[in-house]
Amino acid sequence: MGTLVLDARAEVDRIVQILREQVFGTLRRRGVVVGLSGGIDSSVVASLCARAFGKDKVLGIFMPERHSSGDSLRLGRSVAAQLGIDTILEDIAPALEALGAYRRQIEAIQTVVPQYGDGWKCKLVLASVLESNGLNITRLTVQDPEGKTDTVRLSPAAYLQIVAATNYKQRLRKMTEYYHADRLNYAVAGTPNRLEHDQGFFVKQGDGIADLMPIVHLYKTQVYQLAEYLGVDEEVRRRPPTTDTFSMAQSQEEFYFALPYHLMDLCLYGLNHGISVDEVAAAAGLTAAQVQKVFKDIDSKRRAARYLHARPLPTTAMGEG
Repeated sequence: MGTLVLDARAEVDRIVQILREQVFGTLRRRGVVVGLSGGIDSSVVASLCARAFGKDKVLGIFMPERHSSGDSLRLGRSVAAQLGIDTILEDIAPALEALGAYRRQIEAIQTVVPQYGDGWKCKLVLASVLESNGLNITRLTVQDPEGKTDTVRLSPAAYLQIVAATNYKQRLRKMTEYYHADRLNYAVAGTPNRLEHDQGFFVKQGDGIADLMPIVHLYKTQVYQLAEYLGVDEEVRRRPPTTDTFSMAQSQEEFYFALPYHLMDLCLYGLNHGISVDEVAAAAGLTAAQVQKVFKDIDSKRRAARYLHARPLPTTAMGEG
């Protein structure tokens, strides 16, 4: 099987050169804005941009809200301080409150957990794709003020409303990034990696849009390789990938991928390069049957992601009329 190991130095040099050409040449902007979450992806993107443009032409934005982890802001500040870039803190909770994002989420949850209210927490979860024998259904885990947890099935309407209300967060953050980019004549740097972009782990018109995406071609494990080379804070590199979206702590694995990212990378790489199921299984430490399940899940998510990747549809060919 092929390898996911990069020549990190060469890859960083290549990305830095392309970023300069894109921002100063193609986009004709003075610098870049990066939303900092304290996670590995935004930290690597900020580090690449600081190398490409210098610390004075990178603006990091922290955008916490009511359900954000305190670690996210702390680690984001640590990365920004290490890079020496300017930062701005934008608390988006009041705007989300005004939009009704929190209220709409609670209303949807109360259709399946009527007692849900003040002091309660929640998250959406998926079972491991390896354990699923059929359609992997997202469930809701709730925690009452005393700490007792319960996991329940959602109606389709409740699930869609919870997701719709939660998506306000990513869209509002992107609006905030573009406000600062517009006032500074900067470009917006996106942070999705290849695994997230391929599998639709982003919000349409939210974290799925940007002027440039420096790491969208890299598998998650490769992002970690660049992070080590770039000297990203070790605590950030040790931190498990999280969504930092719901009030309960939640990994990306249990929310969306249903498998650890390093195994997802191996399976995605194998599928992309036409590598046999048996060879992928040997590399990932899985059975051939399990790899087949993962391949099926990847294809299913790709079909669902077509809408997310789609551009606006015109009613006539451009140039006609």
